[in-house]
Amino acid sequence: MTQPAKPEPVNLSDFEAAARERLSPTAYDYYASGAGDEITLRENHAAFDRIQLLPRVLVDVSHRDLSTTVLSRPTAMPVMIAPTAFHRLACPEGELATARAAAEMGIVMVLSTLSNVPLEEVAQVGPSPRWFQLYIYRDRGVTRSLVERAEASGYQALCVTVDAPLLGRRERDVRNRFSLPPDLAVANLLHYLPKESQAEAPQSALNAYFARLMDQSVTWDDLDWLRGITSLPVVPKGIHHPEDARLAVEHGVPAIVVSNHGGRQLDTAPATIDLLPAIADAVQGRAEILLDGGVRRGTDVIKALALGARAVLIGRPVLWGLAVDGQRGAERVLRLLQKEIDLAMALCGLTKVSDITSDLARWPH
Repeated sequence: MTQPAKPEPVNLSDFEAAARERLSPTAYDYYASGAGDEITLRENHAAFDRIQLLPRVLVDVSHRDLSTTVLSRPTAMPVMIAPTAFHRLACPEGELATARAAAEMGIVMVLSTLSNVPLEEVAQVGPSPRWFQLYIYRDRGVTRSLVERAEASGYQALCVTVDAPLLGRRERDVRNRFSLPPDLAVANLLHYLPKESQAEAPQSALNAYFARLMDQSVTWDDLDWLRGITSLPVVPKGIHHPEDARLAVEHGVPAIVVSNHGGRQLDTAPATIDLLPAIADAVQGRAEILLDGGVRRGTDVIKALALGARAVLIGRPVLWGLAVDGQRGAERVLRLLQKEIDLAMALCGLTKVSDITSDLARWPH
């Protein structure tokens, strides 16, 4: 007897469930896991559920516009693709499929240093707003080289991760003894490996090399150094504390990303949406604020913008889309979220992104 067809995913959580069936347990856990007891991982989304939206009525919402700008560049909606590693664990085309989906949707993709496809190849997908994520490595020559490659390839901003002097301990990966399959590598770092290491055990050598690259001594002075070697905007990602947000502005950055690394670094750190109001108060409009962590609904996007964000970044949902149906799956995830944002705007009495104001979101007493 023919088995009934499984229903199509109707929201981002459905895509995760479908992706889990398609991915190996090790790959799924790598994408899905958080640090420690995964308290922050769970809180990132649970915190959105605690916030209420207070809609306005009798507003003509027959025409709605989701477009906005990030760093003065237009984007089709206030959503960006967050930097996440190893997209070829989800689908053969990896980051190429993600880049095509972003270009099709007219939004910014932030490419991870830890991509399976070289940054130069991703840049050849076509004209699209694209940023490059990097770390300030112990070997400053590697950092400088990556910056120069990103500039030469047309990336429009550098998103520098600042909350990872060491990588968080993700216990699912420890139990699974996670490593990349032999046919995959951290493509952007191969250039810096000795030839003999590449020939012997590329992904094992890369794992060890990346661990050696991490620098526990990075300070605000190093952020200034990075700004001094590039003409691209430098956007620190991993801001939690209002004082760090204030310092970032003083150090001349045009934007910050409020992020706890998807719950993958310091467990028990607060949910990013709970941090946002105090950070917005510290920044006082002197830099754009972006936010990631736990965004799974169009209403989450509205809440983040009401509390001070310019746009949000989503990571794992795009990976679930890739696992389900490659580029088309990633596009379906983004279109679902786009439709939810559009519906939420209409039901809140909003016709454009600039209508989203702080009186729209509240915590119940």
